[in-house]
Amino acid sequence: MEHLYLFILLALLAEILGTVGGFGSSLFFVPIASYFLDFHSVLGITAMFHVSSNITKIAFFRKGFDKKMVLSLGIPAVIFVIIGAYLSQFFDTKYLEIALGFFLISMSLILLIFKKLIIKPTTNNSITGGAFSGFAAGLLGTGGAIRGITMAAFNLRMEVFIATSAIIDLGIDSSRSVVYYFNGYIHKHDLYLIPILLVVSVVGTYIGKKILEKISEERFKGIVLILVLITGIITLSKII
Repeated sequence: MEHLYLFILLALLAEILGTVGGFGSSLFFVPIASYFLDFHSVLGITAMFHVSSNITKIAFFRKGFDKKMVLSLGIPAVIFVIIGAYLSQFFDTKYLEIALGFFLISMSLILLIFKKLIIKPTTNNSITGGAFSGFAAGLLGTGGAIRGITMAAFNLRMEVFIATSAIIDLGIDSSRSVVYYFNGYIHKHDLYLIPILLVVSVVGTYIGKKILEKISEERFKGIVLILVLITGIITLSKII
């Protein structure tokens, strides 16, 4: 790959921002990686990258997790990520990238404008949020923002929030990795990136954890959302 060092640096930045923002690195990594790889390859690499990323987060933030949420949000997320991942092969990648751009812009604007957006902490909302986040992750490569909005309603402690999100994400990414493999998105010539991204996930999560110890999570989330908005605009402009 040309510009490998730039790719690694941007992947590290995505992991740091994803950890601190609580939305997961794919929100940044997918549009960043699409500048270096074709979109279907990006989906395959992102899923495998996230498996290692989530294991790292579980290790760093292992002070408990919400078992009920893992089931109520995680099970529908896994079911719908499989559906979304399967359907992704029937769409032109150009339209998937356009959809990704609109998704990033709309999610960031919603969260920036409606800062006090609250979803009632009910089981039905948890199931619905899991289904939507899973489907978006399978089809577009990222659904962490939807999962983040849903989980925020339950007022979990930061460590529990991140650990619970990582466990759910691990199920999502493991499932879609299998589907992407059978879709032909995971290529042998891209596999050398996996050990590199494993190191990136460990270093990025560690740096993100240290940042959370120093800076208000809420304040930094605003910066992250502005960056998501910019990323979405750039993604759209690249296609259009």
